[in-house]
Amino acid sequence: MRIIRGSHQRRLIHPPANLPVRPTTDLAKESLFNVLDHYIDFESIRAIDLFSGTGNISYELVSRGASHVIAVEQNPRCARFIHETGILLGMNQLKVVRADVFGYLKHPSGNNDLVFADPPYDMKQLADLPELVLKQELLKTGGLFVLEHPREYDFTPAAFFVEKRQYGKVNFSIFLFEPNA
Repeated sequence: MRIIRGSHQRRLIHPPANLPVRPTTDLAKESLFNVLDHYIDFESIRAIDLFSGTGNISYELVSRGASHVIAVEQNPRCARFIHETGILLGMNQLKVVRADVFGYLKHPSGNNDLVFADPPYDMKQLADLPELVLKQELLKTGGLFVLEHPREYDFTPAAFFVEKRQYGKVNFSIFLFEPNA
């Protein structure tokens, strides 16, 4: 796993082999961030990384200039790894919250430019995530929600949906929060 661009560009991250995660592949992450570059300037954004796993997306966001990133992860070993890696890399902008994502969503910390979610693909509530995230006061107007999911899901009819990207077995649906549109 590597950081693609920014202040920590090309930095390799070596998560322990025993973490119960499925990190976003470097190819899929690089392709997604190339698309997101057309929507958002990462410099000084506020972001939330739900189901953070290894922290892969969080590190990329901080490396690209995000001023504040919250990594929400329930697994204690994963949360500890993200926290320790953030310290090792000097990422003071990264805050780790060890919590169940659905509990966290009940207490929104709004005004974010980007919310990214990479839930377990077999999670029963996966289809409900766009509505849950977009109903909460997590995103500011013009903010993006990106959901990584298996190809079986089709979010094109969902509110605020703008596009879907597929890279191998990895699918991303992108939502643009425009409540008054």
